Amino acid sequence: MRIEGSSAIVVGGASGLGEASARRLHAQGALVTVADVNVEKGQALAAELGVTFVACDVREEAQVRSAVEHAAQASGGLRIAVCCAGTGWAQKVAGSKGPHPLAPFETIIQINLIGTFNVLRFAASAMIASEPLADGERGVCVNTASIAAFDGQVGQIAYSASKGGVVGMTLPAARDLAQYGVRVNTIAPGLFDTPLLAALPQEARQKLGAGVPFPQRLGAPAEYAELACHIVENRMLNGEVIRLDGALRMPPR
Repeated sequence: MRIEGSSAIVVGGASGLGEASARRLHAQGALVTVADVNVEKGQALAAELGVTFVACDVREEAQVRSAVEHAAQASGGLRIAVCCAGTGWAQKVAGSKGPHPLAPFETIIQINLIGTFNVLRFAASAMIASEPLADGERGVCVNTASIAAFDGQVGQIAYSASKGGVVGMTLPAARDLAQYGVRVNTIAPGLFDTPLLAALPQEARQKLGAGVPFPQRLGAPAEYAELACHIVENRMLNGEVIRLDGALRMPPR
C-alpha cells in the first residue's frame, strides 16, 4: 500500500503511539483523520498538522462509524486504519479484599477489545467499498495489542485479557478479509514512553527501561509509528502479530 495520497484514520491518535503514527503518516503524505476521545488534544494536533479531527469514543458504535465514514470521504476511499485507542487497569483477580470488581474489567474489555473490533469492522467495510488498486489491494488495518497478551503480570488480568483478545482476532480477521484485498496486522508493544507511563517518576521509568535487554530504554512512540508504516507498505505482512519490545519478556511482577 502506498502511503502518499492515501486516506488514513488513526484512532486514539491524539497522544502516545497514535499521535506518533498520525505524525508519521502525515509526513509521508497520507490524508490523515485523527480520531480520539480527548477533544482538546485531538484538535490541537489536527490544527498543528493541518489535518482533520473527529471526536470518537471507541465504545460508541455511532461515533466510530461516523469517524470512519469521514475518513472514507477522501478521494480513493479509506485505505489505512491504525487503532491505538486503549487504557489500563491494575488489580488482582482476587485477594484479601475480595474478588476483582466486574465493572473495571468490563470497561477495559469494552475499550481495548470491543473498541478495537469496532474500528476494525467499520474500517474494513469502508475499505471493501473502495476500488481495488492495481495489485488487488484495498486497505490495511493495524491494531495494537501488548506483550501483556503473552506475559501478563500480577494485577494485569483485565489488561492482558483485552490485549489477548486483540491478538486472537488478528489471523481470523486477515482470513475473513483476504478475498477483498484487505490486510490485518497487530503490533504488540513492550514498555513504551507513552502517557500510560508518564505518571511514574523519572527514576522509575528509567528503571523499567533498564530491564529491556536491548536497547536498554523505554521504546519511543516514533518507533511504533515506523513499524506501523512499514506494515502498511509491505504487502506480504498479513495476519501477523509483531512484538516490538527489545527482546523483553515480562517477569511475574
